[in-house]
Amino acid sequence: MDLQTIQEFEEDLKNNLYKIWNRMSSGSYFPPPIRRVEIPKDDGGKRPLGIPTVADRVAQMVVLMLLEPEVEPIFHQDSYGYRPGKSAVEAVGAARNRCWSYDWVIDLDIQGFFDSIDHELMMRAVRKHTECKWMQLYIERWLKAPVQLEDGTIQDRDKGTPQGGVISPLLANLFLHYAFDVWMERKFSEVPFERYADDIVVHCKTKVEAEQIKDSIQYRLAECKLVMHPDKTRIVYCKDDNRKGDYQDVSFDFLGFTFRPRIARSRKGVIFTGFLPAMSNKALKRIGNTVRRWNLRRWYGYKIEDLAKALNPFIRGWLNYYSHFYKTACYRIVKILDSVLIRWAIKKFRKLGSKRKSAGFIKRVKNQNPRLFCHWHLADASL
Repeated sequence: MDLQTIQEFEEDLKNNLYKIWNRMSSGSYFPPPIRRVEIPKDDGGKRPLGIPTVADRVAQMVVLMLLEPEVEPIFHQDSYGYRPGKSAVEAVGAARNRCWSYDWVIDLDIQGFFDSIDHELMMRAVRKHTECKWMQLYIERWLKAPVQLEDGTIQDRDKGTPQGGVISPLLANLFLHYAFDVWMERKFSEVPFERYADDIVVHCKTKVEAEQIKDSIQYRLAECKLVMHPDKTRIVYCKDDNRKGDYQDVSFDFLGFTFRPRIARSRKGVIFTGFLPAMSNKALKRIGNTVRRWNLRRWYGYKIEDLAKALNPFIRGWLNYYSHFYKTACYRIVKILDSVLIRWAIKKFRKLGSKRKSAGFIKRVKNQNPRLFCHWHLADASL
């Protein structure tokens, strides 16, 4: 198993790059087995990631830089995932605006998408956009590269593209461009959708229309050798003050946000119920797990300024993303972070002697330097 790090690769950078170029230019480059690592999912399952070697990532980047300019211009405007100039925030914003105009949503889930991509169909799409034989050759080799399991077993693959590969997101987008985007444009041109890789939301006017389109999508995916998840794919009613009727499903998750009926205030100060996105409970749980893994009580030898320097990049990233919509939901992040800072203070300043005194210490620091931690600037970030 090749466990070479980026630092080790760079120590002999010129020679390592020459080896890759020499093998790729002669057609003799064969990707080494991809190392499989399983990470936990929110539903308790595990998501398999395929981690290529450093050298293989470099080789994939060469092809990515050449293929992406060829396919990027043809991609659908509502395909947002892993594209230059596109973002998840844009996708969530588009979904929010359309939920105001369309009463129903198909929350679409493709079962095991990255592991299910048909190689023959994938290569057909690749050949449509490049006649470069060596690019075709290596893309096909990457698709078929074996997987090395955690116990060292080598496993052959006859479908799928590994999550974790440099070129995999582009190939996934290209596959779903023809399997879904172009088909939707042709079959249901008046039906809007947002797609971020394999996360897809489709907007419909009526429940009957949503059911018909859902059945059509299921048939289309089957044609492309993909499976619509029977349990996770749902039809959701975008309930708000203006939409009457009681329905079982009135919420869905998309890119870390939960869309559901929420109390809001208009610019004129009027209170109303709107169908709006806010940070999901799953996202908050992921953040909480990350914070717990920091185990800040072991950092009692550091100053609080050192903690801020180390943690602020993480905190800033969370707030920059989740505060775009329904900002008050981010106050839950504040509570998690301040609680671990208090526990850190209890460990560091044992003479304080209690949680109350430690909380008082953190509050005094916040009042003296309210921008020390990124989350302290939120309007309701008081301890």
